[in-house]
Amino acid sequence: MSESEPIRLVPRAAARPPAPLPQAQFPSAAPQVSFDRRELNDLLTLYGRMVAAGEWRDYAIDFLRDQAVFSVFRRTSEAPLYRIEKTPRLARRQGAYAVVAAGGLILKRGPDLARVLSVIEKKTLRLVTA
Repeated sequence: MSESEPIRLVPRAAARPPAPLPQAQFPSAAPQVSFDRRELNDLLTLYGRMVAAGEWRDYAIDFLRDQAVFSVFRRTSEAPLYRIEKTPRLARRQGAYAVVAAGGLILKRGPDLARVLSVIEKKTLRLVTA
């Protein structure tokens, strides 16, 4: 073979189409719980106000199989100050939303996100003396 000769590709005589890949044997995954647009708007509005006040600096959103969690941090390297949790399976009993403090104490639980978030807003009110 010299450099001037072209390389010819010859198909195999017994060429078969590739075998299909085996299907996964796992049951269909349950959908993840997530926040809808209105809920995210409420959460990010509160987050924006608290960042402007200098209280919060970072947030994280986790979408798990049974709950969605919005965590807020004073500093990035610390544990979350508050966790706002959405757990749909508790909607008929205690309410789907809960605000959990850093120590694990549930500050408020209920079916309405705006009312549950009010517990955080009340914490920011301070008495100013002249």
